[in-house]
Amino acid sequence: MSSTDLELCYLPATDVLERFRARTLSPVEYLEALIKRAEETEPVINAFAFTWFDEAMEQAKISEAKYAKGGGDIRPLEGLPVAIKDEMDIEGQPMTNGSLYLKDNVSTETHYAIQRLLDAGIIVHGRTTTPEFSCAGTADSRIHGTTHTPWKHGFTCGGSSGGSGASLAAGSSPLATGSDIGGSIRIPAACCGVVGFKPPYGRNPDNTAFAFDMYAVMGPMSRTVRDAAVMQNILCGPHPLDNASIRPKYVLPESHDHIKGLKIAWSMDLGFFEADEHVRRNTMQTLEVLKDLGAELAEVDFGWNAEADRAVQNYLDHLFGGYIKGMVDTDPSLASPWAAYCAEASGKSTAADFYAAYEMQEKMSRHVGAIMDEHYAFICPTQGFHEIAADQDPKDAVVINGKTVDPLYGWSMCHPFNMLGRLPVLSVPSGMGGNGLPTSVQIVARHLDDERVFRVGSALETAQPWLDCAERRPVI
Repeated sequence: MSSTDLELCYLPATDVLERFRARTLSPVEYLEALIKRAEETEPVINAFAFTWFDEAMEQAKISEAKYAKGGGDIRPLEGLPVAIKDEMDIEGQPMTNGSLYLKDNVSTETHYAIQRLLDAGIIVHGRTTTPEFSCAGTADSRIHGTTHTPWKHGFTCGGSSGGSGASLAAGSSPLATGSDIGGSIRIPAACCGVVGFKPPYGRNPDNTAFAFDMYAVMGPMSRTVRDAAVMQNILCGPHPLDNASIRPKYVLPESHDHIKGLKIAWSMDLGFFEADEHVRRNTMQTLEVLKDLGAELAEVDFGWNAEADRAVQNYLDHLFGGYIKGMVDTDPSLASPWAAYCAEASGKSTAADFYAAYEMQEKMSRHVGAIMDEHYAFICPTQGFHEIAADQDPKDAVVINGKTVDPLYGWSMCHPFNMLGRLPVLSVPSGMGGNGLPTSVQIVARHLDDERVFRVGSALETAQPWLDCAERRPVI
């Protein structure tokens, strides 16, 4: 691909839309570049479970005609290709959720938030890969194969929204969707060096039973903070059919004030996680950037420990694992190793364990709430370790700083913030490790105060940009 085409593929979504409106770029020309990029990168990274390039091109031609004509029927995201995770329903399309159990499934309705994107004018050119039932921190399945981070073949793109992160980093999609019940937006954002937003529970509507689980949300993934905000403003708002969705609609601003004088708390390990040298170095570097921008930093202790971590796991094992077990028990021979692992774990969590997780949640909420009330935002690594194999097996040992940690939960610092589901969390890149893999930090704000994380994220992006030039992009 020529350098010109590659620059086109990495344009922020907001810039693409501005060029569409100015008629200096057509939706057809742009989609052609993305398709070409996907054809070059897919054999290496495998970000897409399904592609609809021909259908997308027909829609791009319709959008192109709208821009040429002008007028009031040009929608906010008119003609913009967006990759949708293979977990969210679009009526008439296959949706396998990375599973052989669902290999013949065709959706009969469209996810409420995805319908908002479609109504805003997006073109779905591909569905992105996920592990079976979105149950792992990698994107490896028996039905769609293994997805790699574009930065270093053989290492994971993260999960469960792994294909979304990989496609963004590779330049084959400008925006993508993700879902997050234990870190599934933020982990792939971290592994791929892109942006991921876990909105507060209820901010974005859902059409599944998990709409009533405070840990579970869906949200935007992008290459820039501004793009994530634009997408989030379309996704969010109450829906008449989702009783858990929050009123009124929360609109993020287009620009933000500086962060000088803001009090920002931080922790390197949340009290009990391991973080390797690459993560520590880049996190400290990011904290120095915040300090240079005038923020007042304070290291804090949330009072969390392994008991709190176990409570999160018990909750997810009991509820999410129980859902997976119901599928696996129908025919264990079809299950992936991670689905089998989660199904087995579900039997180890009792109803008493499940309730105890709520008691721990209440304790955590008090302590964290007090700290967040005194500080504008909180910063910590998104994950403590990035050297996870793309085809990681539950039996593979994960060792950080000489300590063996849990293969699913031990290398990510995301899931405690699912327990406190109303907290907004934005994951942004923090640099490149000496191992050739990107690192990331999470920006957390008090409950339902989404603007705060975008304000801090925007300041960081301006001070230490990512993916904005060839030197800061993966070579695939």
